[in-house]
Amino acid sequence: MAINDYFSKYFKMKFKMIKLVILTGAGMSSESGIKTFRDSGGLWEEYDVAEVATPQAWVKNRDLVLRFYNERRQQLASSKPNNGHLGLAKLEKYFDVQIITQNIDDLHERAGSTKVLHLHGELTKARSTVDPSLLYDIGYKDINPGDNCEKGSQLRPHIVWFGEEVPMMDAAANLTGNADIFVVVGSSLNVYPAAGLISYAPAKASLWLIDPKEVVIPVNRKVEVIREMASKGITILAERLLNMI
Repeated sequence: MAINDYFSKYFKMKFKMIKLVILTGAGMSSESGIKTFRDSGGLWEEYDVAEVATPQAWVKNRDLVLRFYNERRQQLASSKPNNGHLGLAKLEKYFDVQIITQNIDDLHERAGSTKVLHLHGELTKARSTVDPSLLYDIGYKDINPGDNCEKGSQLRPHIVWFGEEVPMMDAAANLTGNADIFVVVGSSLNVYPAAGLISYAPAKASLWLIDPKEVVIPVNRKVEVIREMASKGITILAERLLNMI
């Protein structure tokens, strides 16, 4: 092996040992045309969140809830990963990248990221209303009244609604607790428990925030801030991380 090839391989191995954990929020997908309720004062695509994204809403008007998520699924089918998603996927060439996302879309996966933990569920999956372990990949298809699981109960969106527990929170906290670099992209850090993840980052970890807006950071630690949208911000992040290692 030529000496240059040896050092190239060595540094790639060194980079990939560095654990880069990235928490992404709504701002990550906004450049792909995906909106959230926070964009319009409590409305989500002109729907009142309380009427479509809570357990009470499901009991009160199941058909409305199903229609709402069917519309979101149709919107997602025509959306594409933006340069921010693609940039995070490329970082896997250099780091051990784990993405923790608050988003319910599949744009990280479609961009090529291989390790994605969805805190709030996945729009492209359905689950049983009597057995949460029964999950079904439905892609961008509708869930209709009368679509039942194998145990005979109505399927529901595989989404963590407001007021429900976040089953993947412990796994996300464990990942964050082992991070060498922890980055928040496009999250207001207002929605708990996800917003508290940054406090699990080790004292030695380098902390970064990418967001064009002012974000209140719930830890008294140094955080490198890149005040840009996700696409441009992640390009800047990649350059800085590769230059400092």
